[in-house]
Amino acid sequence: MDSLITAAARALAAGDPLSALKRVALRDDAPALALRGIAMAQLGDFVRARALLKSAARAFGSREAVARARCVVAQSEIALVSRDLGWPQAALAAARATLEAHGDPVNAAHARILQVRRLLLVGRLDEAERALDGLEPALLPPATRAACALVTAGIMVRRLRTRAAAASFEEARLAARAAGIPALSAEIDNAARILHAPAARLISLGTERLLQLRDVEAQFASGALVVDACRHVVRRGGALVSLASRPVLFSLARALAEAWPNDERRSLLIARAFRGKHADESHRARLRVEIGRLRAELKGLAEVRATKHGFALTPSGKEGVVVIAPPQEDRFSAVLALLADGEAWSSSALSIALGASPRTVQRALEHLERSGKVQFFGKGRARRWLTAPVAGFPTVLLLPGPLPGG
Repeated sequence: MDSLITAAARALAAGDPLSALKRVALRDDAPALALRGIAMAQLGDFVRARALLKSAARAFGSREAVARARCVVAQSEIALVSRDLGWPQAALAAARATLEAHGDPVNAAHARILQVRRLLLVGRLDEAERALDGLEPALLPPATRAACALVTAGIMVRRLRTRAAAASFEEARLAARAAGIPALSAEIDNAARILHAPAARLISLGTERLLQLRDVEAQFASGALVVDACRHVVRRGGALVSLASRPVLFSLARALAEAWPNDERRSLLIARAFRGKHADESHRARLRVEIGRLRAELKGLAEVRATKHGFALTPSGKEGVVVIAPPQEDRFSAVLALLADGEAWSSSALSIALGASPRTVQRALEHLERSGKVQFFGKGRARRWLTAPVAGFPTVLLLPGPLPGG
């Protein structure tokens, strides 16, 4: 490899794409095309970067399997950053296998981290943790070590293990400082702010207050009966009952929890659960049926007893009842939670991440756009949606994936 290519590669590794371009901007050989593509990606021109990397992959000969695999890894990272979740993951897995087989552990580790980042993005935390098994960060260069620590912190945040997340963020900061890449340090500092941002509201005894993630974690571990309006579950300690697919039962559970230790009137329960303005005998009969179903679901966690005017919730433990709710409640909160990362998403990528139909996501985006909460650029398949992060918005507790703390 000639000296200009070596110098350009070193500049890119140090996070200096402009210096790299000065050395290879006028060259069209395969290594120069690949480096130019990576430089354009670092500068944010993903369209040009994709084209250059595709050209580089074609230009490398069939005997240059490692170079071609590196181009695939770079294309995968661009797809991830631009939220192209439909990009073929089999190609990245094959590239990683090639790099491992040909003795390039650093780029193979980078490919693995990209796989983990995508799994984390779509809420597949168990798979993400398994994919990290066997990776030895101590053997990696500082920039890759920082990326590994950052993705580990992301998993710990989603698991609501805030101490472990804080330790991983600090590890990432130290590695980024050793790498000497200011943009990487800024990315880590920005990601770590989530530990200190409002993540939920605590509703108890008629009062409300904002909670940080560590406070939510503490509530889950407190032994109190927690009605979690972020994930639509009722939990106490390690016991958990999901009511995500039973909205009427969850509405009743939340109404009773917010009224605790008092009872809630039948008319108000009917209004919240069935959205009935006037309670008639059919509503009362249905309420009795649904309360019976709720009793069965909460057996062992709490009792639902009838009172003169309505129903009351009685927890099995002594720690009381609390409701954990998003700071801002909106029926499209899950879409906003994903968009709050500041990246530009396609509607198809949102559909994949949320596990919802494309039409459902499109209707949500159109509603949010009319209300001024999101905006778009581009047309057709190139259209992308984004929003500025909203202060205090629960970007973790509403994201897809396993239940936090479970």
